[in-house]
Amino acid sequence: MSEPLEPEIALPVHQSWWVRWRQAIITSVLFVIVGTGVAVANNNQSPATTTTTAVTAPGFCPPDAPITCYTLTRTIRDGMKGADVRRLQQRLKDLNFDPGRIDGIYGGDTMMAVWAFQALVQKMTRDTIVDFVTPVLWESMRGNVTITPRRQPGSPNHVEVYLPEQVMAVFKGQQLLLVTHISTGTNEKWCEEVTIDPGEDGNKGAVPIKTGVCGEAITPGGIYYFYNRKLGLRESKLGTMWNPVYFNFGIAIHGAMMVPKEPASHGCVRIPIFISNYFPALVQYNDRVYVFDGVKEPEDYGSVTPPWDKKDPNYTTTTSSTTSTTVPKTTTVPGVVIPPVTTVVPKTTVPKTTVAPTVTTTATTAVPS
Repeated sequence: MSEPLEPEIALPVHQSWWVRWRQAIITSVLFVIVGTGVAVANNNQSPATTTTTAVTAPGFCPPDAPITCYTLTRTIRDGMKGADVRRLQQRLKDLNFDPGRIDGIYGGDTMMAVWAFQALVQKMTRDTIVDFVTPVLWESMRGNVTITPRRQPGSPNHVEVYLPEQVMAVFKGQQLLLVTHISTGTNEKWCEEVTIDPGEDGNKGAVPIKTGVCGEAITPGGIYYFYNRKLGLRESKLGTMWNPVYFNFGIAIHGAMMVPKEPASHGCVRIPIFISNYFPALVQYNDRVYVFDGVKEPEDYGSVTPPWDKKDPNYTTTTSSTTSTTVPKTTTVPGVVIPPVTTVVPKTTVPKTTVAPTVTTTATTAVPS
């Protein structure tokens, strides 16, 4: 019987360096190839479809950092709240685009300031202006923004009205005091029943009257000056006005409840009501008003008289007992001399010798349109 075989002992095999490291080398090469392909694909993407938002790292902006230090990480829309909304409002205020109360709530007043910024600074047309604020729009706002007057008149202050942009700017010399969204004449013909307060064009009496008026809603381009102003609520042929400052016959810059994105007035320059509360204090009598219509320069027009309105031939005056005996309320305006009562009364109901009673005027509660 033969001797049992001893178990074989595995001796170390001396492998070449290629055999020992080839798996690791192949893996590394594949990793580099894949990474390069991803980088090339990202570089070939169109900028229109690539959105890059820089996010501020926590603690990057110190507590006392300026507003322009912060980036925007979301799109701000109507009704949204937050610290970023408050920063947006403060930045608009710093640029003299009045956003209303700085309360961290994105609403109508702030939105109108955003409209004005897009139109005047970004040169956007009315059909491209948006109601929200994107990170890209915020980047434009927190950059260097300089607004200079197009004219430098001799008056201490002056106003520039830009009809294509629906924006108005107020300057003191070269200094910008205010930029606001506006709404001007629609350039359309209209016929309406209107209320005219005493002292307004078409009413030389002592009490408000109602009548039918037809006109053209045109805000003429040209050069004008402020010649009159009235406080509080006023009713005129061109509509309801808050704190109007007149510069072209019945056309005034005044506050309104509705200041839409597009032209909507009968010829006046509507501004937000909260701005109309202090706008009259920014200008004086004889301060210049330049109206740019985008067609010609204001100097090419001079002072253009607005289209004259006329009585609506289809309007029928109401002669009921209620309207003939009830005196509508009106606003007392400081500095305006009320002429003697000369109310016209229907011949069929009241003799011509009747003396109208003295009327005490009080504040009205009517809401502007």
